[in-house]
Amino acid sequence: MANLPEIRKNRLKKLKKILDSGLNPYPQKAKRTHEIGEVIEDFSKLTKKAQEIIIVGRIRSLRTHGGMTFFDVEDNSGKIQGLLRKEKVGERGYQFFLELVDIGDFLEVKGTLMKTKTGEETIEVSDFNFLVKSLLPLPEKWHGLKDIEERYRKRYLDLIFNKEVKEKFEIRSKIIRLIREFLEGEGFLEVETPILQPIYGGAKARPFKTHLNALDVDLYLRIATELYLKRLLVGGFEKIYEIGKCFRNEGIDKFHNPDFTMLEFYWAYADYKEMMEFTEKMFSFLLKKIFGKLEIKYGGKKINFKPPWKRIDYFDLFQKQTGLNLGDLSKEGLEREAKKMEIEIGKGAQKAEIADKIFKKFCQPKIWNPSFLVHHPLGAFPLAKAFEKNPKKLVNFQLVVAGWELINAFSELNDPIEQRRRFEEQEKLYKKGLEEAQRMDEDFLTALEYGMPPAAGFGLGIDRLVALLTDSNSLREVILFPTMRPK
Repeated sequence: MANLPEIRKNRLKKLKKILDSGLNPYPQKAKRTHEIGEVIEDFSKLTKKAQEIIIVGRIRSLRTHGGMTFFDVEDNSGKIQGLLRKEKVGERGYQFFLELVDIGDFLEVKGTLMKTKTGEETIEVSDFNFLVKSLLPLPEKWHGLKDIEERYRKRYLDLIFNKEVKEKFEIRSKIIRLIREFLEGEGFLEVETPILQPIYGGAKARPFKTHLNALDVDLYLRIATELYLKRLLVGGFEKIYEIGKCFRNEGIDKFHNPDFTMLEFYWAYADYKEMMEFTEKMFSFLLKKIFGKLEIKYGGKKINFKPPWKRIDYFDLFQKQTGLNLGDLSKEGLEREAKKMEIEIGKGAQKAEIADKIFKKFCQPKIWNPSFLVHHPLGAFPLAKAFEKNPKKLVNFQLVVAGWELINAFSELNDPIEQRRRFEEQEKLYKKGLEEAQRMDEDFLTALEYGMPPAAGFGLGIDRLVALLTDSNSLREVILFPTMRPK
């Protein structure tokens, strides 16, 4: 079998012959009277009319039998068989097709509809034109674990060969569209905030740094949209949301990709309890629209989204699964316990960060049906309000489903004095080596001093939600072009 360079060389010769014949193998315009899906749906009606139609698409297979050649042509809506007869298109046209058309080429095909002796719905070709002459062959086999890395690197081939992959991205698009529909219906306004920021904030994460030559300043790719959206609350907006890319310079695994899509929304005069009920309402809307029911399967197991969902105290679950009373342990005591559990503790990590690492290993994977984990320890989220009844806890929740942390939400801290104190604490941790610490943002603090109304805030990882709803094991399955190590 010819190798890739030989095949490409041979196809370049074919390309030259097409050009020498006076035809353009990459024409400016394509003619199409019907999509293939439309042809299949209205096949009987179109056949009775015996009208000539024009379809376009990629050639997926070729089979020659004497003076006849069968081929499959595919567009985004479906696939249909084509039949080329020598007596129909003439000796010259037939030989031109046999000699120069390859699997992978895009053609414009004109003809009438018929059924073969075996009953196959077919378009009998009266004329054809090149739309694209492909120079590289489609792989003969493109499935299974052997090709998994190559599938991500060459997603365009993955989409050609794996229908279920294409369907996942169609569902992804539908999910985002429905989220917008739901939020707009609830009175939320979509806004846009800067991706390039002078100070990164809104989450604990390492940023990507760049430089703007025009102003000679260093900037960061945003790690979250939070602090700019809160400025808009100060400005008088009461219900706002943004769906956009965020960037975090951290590890890559099934739950993380350096660039990812986030939904954040903020609701003035609401609190975290109202936000939990609102979350249940939003998920019910999405699931009914997509699946027609509130139950899905993930990894072969059922997940029931019927509200109300469980509200579980973080401290209680932590103690139940680890035997450790988080309220009684000091930072040093918790660190010793973490080392016994063979959990690596980063430089500068405080009690909340250590607890989070333990929680993610021993508690989170055991949560299956949707559950709100409420009242994380103070320090976990420097932008969340403390619980008035117990200031060592926050008024917040995380939504965990099937081991996936999907949402972080809380009643937002709007006390500028306390927020400054929290930022100062984070700055100290940053100087001790905690690269993920939040940074001091004086402009945001100034905005808070003008007064931000009490509000509930919400952050949802879109990629994680799509992975869950499409039964995907990793974010790579639902990000069209995931970050990969260069070959």
